[in-house]
Amino acid sequence: MNGGQARDTGQPLLLGVRHHGPGSARAVRAALDASRPRVVLIEGPPEADPLIPLAAAEDMRPPVALLAHAVDEPGRSAFWPLAAFSPEWVALRWALEHRVPARFIDLPATHTLAWERDEEEDEEDKEGVEGEGSGAEAAAERYALDEDVRIDPLGVLADTAGYDDAERWWEDVVEHRGAGKGDALAPFTALEEAMTALRETYGSGGHGRDLIREAHMRLRIREAQREFEDGVAVVCGAWHVPALRRRAGVTADRALLKGLPRVKTDVTWVPWTHRRLSRAGGYGAGIDSPGWYAHLFAAPDRPVERWLTKVAGLLRAEDRAVSPGHVIEAVRLAVTLAALRGRPLPGLGEATDAVRAVMCDGSDVPLALVRDRLVVGDVLGKVPDTVPAVPLQRDLERTQRRLRLGPEAAERELDLDLRRETDAERSRLLHRLRLLGIDWGRPAASRSGTGTFRETWRLRWEPELAVRTAEAGVWGTTVPAAATAKAEADAVAARALADVTGLAERCLLAALPDALPVVMRVLADRAALDTDVAHLAQALPALVRSLRYGDVRGTDTAALAEVAAGLAERVFVGLPPACAGLDADAAGEMRRHVDAVHSALGLLGDVPAARDGRLRARWRAVLRTLSARDAVPGVLRGRAVRLLLDEGELAQDEAARLMRLVLSPGTPPADAAAWIEGFVGGSGGGLLLVHDERLFGLVDRWLTAVPAEAFTDVLPLLRRTFSAYEPGVRRTLGERVRRGPGSQGRVQALTAGAPGFGPGVDEARADAVLPLLRLLLGPDGDGEVRADRVDRVEVRR
Repeated sequence: MNGGQARDTGQPLLLGVRHHGPGSARAVRAALDASRPRVVLIEGPPEADPLIPLAAAEDMRPPVALLAHAVDEPGRSAFWPLAAFSPEWVALRWALEHRVPARFIDLPATHTLAWERDEEEDEEDKEGVEGEGSGAEAAAERYALDEDVRIDPLGVLADTAGYDDAERWWEDVVEHRGAGKGDALAPFTALEEAMTALRETYGSGGHGRDLIREAHMRLRIREAQREFEDGVAVVCGAWHVPALRRRAGVTADRALLKGLPRVKTDVTWVPWTHRRLSRAGGYGAGIDSPGWYAHLFAAPDRPVERWLTKVAGLLRAEDRAVSPGHVIEAVRLAVTLAALRGRPLPGLGEATDAVRAVMCDGSDVPLALVRDRLVVGDVLGKVPDTVPAVPLQRDLERTQRRLRLGPEAAERELDLDLRRETDAERSRLLHRLRLLGIDWGRPAASRSGTGTFRETWRLRWEPELAVRTAEAGVWGTTVPAAATAKAEADAVAARALADVTGLAERCLLAALPDALPVVMRVLADRAALDTDVAHLAQALPALVRSLRYGDVRGTDTAALAEVAAGLAERVFVGLPPACAGLDADAAGEMRRHVDAVHSALGLLGDVPAARDGRLRARWRAVLRTLSARDAVPGVLRGRAVRLLLDEGELAQDEAARLMRLVLSPGTPPADAAAWIEGFVGGSGGGLLLVHDERLFGLVDRWLTAVPAEAFTDVLPLLRRTFSAYEPGVRRTLGERVRRGPGSQGRVQALTAGAPGFGPGVDEARADAVLPLLRLLLGPDGDGEVRADRVDRVEVRR
């Protein structure tokens, strides 16, 4: 029995479709116009029946999705996405426009969500339960009713027709067939016959759940037939049509559904995106080109010509020279390619090849832009405000409207100036959402400045964030209250001290003063009990960074500052013994902690102990201790000397003396190489060697004197050190090595042999740059450039 005969024999009108297929959508609309059913049944979760009228709302704009989530576990969820070109959406709108009842008939979400939970539990049971009749085996027997091989129906049909691409076959057979031509039910008849043959060959296709879903759909169809007699139309996946057509006993169908697991479920509409339609989700029916399918569905005529015109507009907007002549030639090429390939009309493949050849000069780089912006697209749907949602979602939507920060599917960069109240509120909102696990925005490096009053975010709204919002609703009904409760819970649950300090920093960024007392109490307790110096050193930088936000964000950081100062004191006491006797890997890790503490102390300026210089003095004493202890690994001793030199606490002559001692013949080459790595590694180390000939000469002479048998041992350390330098620094050092050190001092060594350089410094020319230095460095009280700012400036002729 085919689809065309269904209405004459009292059978339901079964319209088998491809989910998200524009050709199927046009065919469904034509079939419904021709048959005028009294009720429309659609594959989807029955819990969503009360939400069907919202599909006709003025502010409902597809793509959208039905979201079902477990009430007790909001993270356990499922989506049923619908685009404007989805047959299910077309059927919904047709029913609403013609005042015909519409109902969803798939297996309820209360069972499908429970299935996921039970399958996870069964996997655990299988590992620990053996023997006949176990719960794991019973579940496996119940849910794996069919052991056939899982097949792709469209792939099998395309292969049978001689196509190597299922998408291309579907375009030729369905998408290029215009609606309203001939019998409106003919495509459904053909698809039903094809799917019947496939199911006779492959069974249910290896998906045991399909049998249970189809049993439920048959029961719902029978209910509708009792109520509406022969006026029933069913829109479902073409794969299910043969099973729904088959006469099965009511008792057998109910037996399949008996005892299914349940969870309490909520269902709502959420916005969806074309980009998410390009991946498998919801029905497991992801498509490769949602933007192209939307164009095919919406184009009234000449779809290829209109598509290529759209592509030309995009490329012109990106400053590519594309003229109307390019469009004409691209259309001709696409039509010619379709004829050569035996296709009824040009498809996306022919249009893409034409764009590459005519508009992109054979390059795939602009073609990637076309695919991203048009073939896939960044269309974001919209749902009405009357859609059911958790209170947290409503508060977030109100805040987004107030701050004029609406969600968008395309990624965009947002620069914030925290001195402006609106930007500061936007920053607080994004930080609070990150605390809740709703990563709508991600921090990015700012290109407009480096001050603490600037922030840059990359924003992209993904449909899954609706699930994250529902999941976060257990923490509170507003974003600030939920973020506060979540931060407090995370502080108590945190195990590492660094996690608590990072959380304190995030609370300050998010402006959550109510959460800080709990976080600070946990932080003080953990810091008092933790005796691992590495943990303390790792936690200090986050605390000090947090202190920088006080001035800009108006938060009170006094308590945090005192904890930071106490943490620093404990690091000072424990660091020297913790650095003794470390192996190479542990020494490298400790070196990173030393650098982090050094940088953090430079920012710790608002603590009383820091203002009077006590902390800095204590830290310098620790560095001197590290630099002088033989038990401390060379990489740490070298680093301590370098930090003291940068601080001005160690004269260059003294630094050269210490290096000379380390590079003496009595020091093993590996230890000397590690000391060099610590001293000249990292930021500024290469410039130090470029501008200080004594240090360069010491390293050069030591390296040439390393015995051949030890050279292979020290080479990896040296390569690691010098490969981190910038290319210009490495090139300058290479030229210095090639020339060799001079004998007339640093300036002569730099300028020897270079044209235009004299034998010494021209004092008059050096004085000429002082006005510029005064402008750059700033005057002090008497209008003169401060001596401590320019005493290191060296001017060479």
